[in-house]
Amino acid sequence: MPAADILTPALLERIRSRAAGYDDANTFFDEDLRDLREAGYLALFTPRSGGGHGLGIPEVVACQRLLAAAAPATALAVNMHLVWCGVAHLLSLRDDDSLSFILREAAAGELFAFGISEPGNSAVLFDSATAAVPQEDGGYAFTGRKIFTSLAPAWTRLGIFGRDDSGPGEPRLVFGFAERDTAGIHSPDDWNTMGMRASQSRSTVLDSAIVPAERIVRTTPVGPHGDQFVFGIFALFSTLLSAVYNGVGDRAVELAAGAALNRRRGGAAAAADPYIRWRVADAAIVMDGIRPQVDAVARDLEDGADHGALWFPRLSALKLRTVEAARGVVEQAVKVAGGQAYSRGHELERLYRDVLAGIFHPTNEDAAHASMATALLGPVEQAEAER
Repeated sequence: MPAADILTPALLERIRSRAAGYDDANTFFDEDLRDLREAGYLALFTPRSGGGHGLGIPEVVACQRLLAAAAPATALAVNMHLVWCGVAHLLSLRDDDSLSFILREAAAGELFAFGISEPGNSAVLFDSATAAVPQEDGGYAFTGRKIFTSLAPAWTRLGIFGRDDSGPGEPRLVFGFAERDTAGIHSPDDWNTMGMRASQSRSTVLDSAIVPAERIVRTTPVGPHGDQFVFGIFALFSTLLSAVYNGVGDRAVELAAGAALNRRRGGAAAAADPYIRWRVADAAIVMDGIRPQVDAVARDLEDGADHGALWFPRLSALKLRTVEAARGVVEQAVKVAGGQAYSRGHELERLYRDVLAGIFHPTNEDAAHASMATALLGPVEQAEAER
């Protein structure tokens, strides 16, 4: 099903019309979420037999690209729900139905949030500062602090993880899903940021929040490993995040072209100025190169392509390239539009702030380069030994 059949022009226009208001008031996108839920957007990955749209990763990427061009903060927040659904879809393609409940519940209207990021935890999925204490019935009590929990005002299911140091052997990382009414989960109203304001990605405080045994979905070792569940999280997060910033860049090109056609410089149309023309063309050329890269990775994930040890660095590189490209393109668009784009309320002013959020999502620039260097050159210790 084409993305435009789900995100119709009328729906996208309604969503776009609200984005500035959400940003200005620093409020959550309640109306957008209602419209998206009614359109079945929460169930993009759910098979049609289960009440969803039955889309694959490439089609969901196309949807998120469109949504982000209309409202970046809405798309970024919904991304986190779609990451969990996408992991369930990816595992099912590999004959692992352990997360199939996510797809069923998404079709029933449940909203999944991403409680993974922690302050100061550069290991991200491979270690945790949150304590996971085993309970007698097989559940776990989680205590710690998560940050950047998008969908904070509205989620009904929260995917979290923590570290279990209770055993006699090596520590384990424990992943599970908590429900909204779980005791010991608190979300302070601490989201007052430069951009992506409507996402309301507040902190989440866990104080002995118990996830029952039937909602514990994985335990993994601490440190790098090849578990397909964790790979799925990283892969879907990186790819769908890239789709969002791809959409932001695409919109910036549209706005740059519109500004050039409608603006006058020295009595002449700005679109006739060779420097303006170069900037608009350069922005379009950059984004023209990003789209096929995002689509190719999405297709490889869907088709089960084997990139071996290069999968993680390639995913990191995709996110880094897409975010950097979008940032540069938005800046080019601002230069084309001129001083008007520096005023509050101008869409490019908002995109300029929104696109900066990309530098804070994992994987950051340093980690992406380190990952690629290790894949190509081996660990530093190995390189030193071979000198």
